[in-house]
Amino acid sequence: MSDTGEADPPVIGILGGIAAGKTTVAKMLAELGATTISADEVAHEVLDKPAIRERVVARWGREVLDESGHVDRDRLARLVFGNPEELAALEAITHPAIVAELRERVAAARRSPETAAVVVDAPLLVEAELDGACDVLVFVDCPREVRLARALERGWDAEELDRRESHQSSLETKRQRARFIIDGNCPPETTFQQVQQLWQNLLAQ
Repeated sequence: MSDTGEADPPVIGILGGIAAGKTTVAKMLAELGATTISADEVAHEVLDKPAIRERVVARWGREVLDESGHVDRDRLARLVFGNPEELAALEAITHPAIVAELRERVAAARRSPETAAVVVDAPLLVEAELDGACDVLVFVDCPREVRLARALERGWDAEELDRRESHQSSLETKRQRARFIIDGNCPPETTFQQVQQLWQNLLAQ
């Protein structure tokens, strides 16, 4: 409850497999008036922090940097995904800062009188225990073959998709935690209709 006595805007967490359409749904909610917070954007910013970058370079060497001196996330990903020890090391370096920044941004957005709802678009929402900070969870459902086709467009093959998803909670776990399910395998206008219905339901509550 805000200081004015009005209910705080709801926090919506987006769940789903890789390339299911989570970011698309988040953008649609933004079009309807939600404030969207992207963990991917936060992660980019965190990796650019000098203290974090120094720890990454100390662990994996300067070859993880691009020509401008920034951490190249693709190079870093190739070193850590599929290697539990290296991935754990990266998460120990970056996750505390990412989670702290996400929580801070959610809190700031909720304090703003202009915020109707807050959307958290974070691939590791459950793993980082950010789902507990959400009022409602939405699962974006999409068949693996469709997600794989989308992943191929990103330059990831089936092995890379499986390797990345192996470090996330299962799709069934995410589905069970969600209150709403959005079909991510349909024409954009159909997905948008589902998102509009979700939005109306949330505002009505």
